[in-house]
Amino acid sequence: MVSAAQLGQFIAEHRLPDAFHRTATKFYEPLAAWLRRRVDEKSPFLLGINGAQGTGKSTLADYLALAIGGSGKRNVAVLSIDDFYLTRAERQRLAENVHPLLAVRGVPGTHDIALLRDCLSTLRGLGPREQARLPRFDKARDDRADEASWPAVAGPVGLIILEGWCVGSAAEPEAALDAPVNALERARDPDKRWRRYVNDRLAADYADAFAELDALVFLQAPGFDAILRWRVEQEHKLAASAGGRAAGVMNDAQVREFIQYFERITRNNLQAVRSNADIVLELDEYHDCVGSHYR
Repeated sequence: MVSAAQLGQFIAEHRLPDAFHRTATKFYEPLAAWLRRRVDEKSPFLLGINGAQGTGKSTLADYLALAIGGSGKRNVAVLSIDDFYLTRAERQRLAENVHPLLAVRGVPGTHDIALLRDCLSTLRGLGPREQARLPRFDKARDDRADEASWPAVAGPVGLIILEGWCVGSAAEPEAALDAPVNALERARDPDKRWRRYVNDRLAADYADAFAELDALVFLQAPGFDAILRWRVEQEHKLAASAGGRAAGVMNDAQVREFIQYFERITRNNLQAVRSNADIVLELDEYHDCVGSHYR
């Protein structure tokens, strides 16, 4: 259990509102208790966390890492699927050879799934006194960070947390791709070539990677409008932390266009992932957790 002092420090470090005390006590601690039992039964345990932009995936992942690994009895590795984006040059080659929209990071097909699976395999086999580096992506530069800056985790690892907006997402039926869901798809993908490529990748190597999950948590947003608002807020924070005019930071109009890349899968997640997740944490318009469901 996270102590009062640890929780206070966690809130300060993550710049969270005081209301987070309630979320931690009522929702995160029961989840941590559930997870401790699973880690005791199987180690290393691979937990997926799915949620749209701004739902608090990284906050939950960090809290669970503190709750499970804070005693020093279990080492925890936290991964974000965002840290496995293809490099800028690799995405540019995809844009030239497959579809121009693939230059933009985000959708399935723009991640290095082979690197992700290699990382998971390494973490599972990590022995005492061994270390592994965890990939990192620099969103402000829109490119993979230098390997020398990647953080390291020591073995053995009892819990691996993989969080990301498309972790555990499922491909749609081919017929569902026919009607565009927004202006981006209508204007820039009229022949469905981009969304078919994304869907095919989600059905293939992404599905194989997600099949390794031992459990999946879904952070349920109240709707797509809230997700758009939260994503704008998230970019404002990135701009403030990056300082100056970093190449990868977007203005509000760019964010509204950017979120259209994610809209199809995000909308599908609100139904499909909710149905398949082991735990669902429901959020209100203000990011606060208001309900939980265990399968």
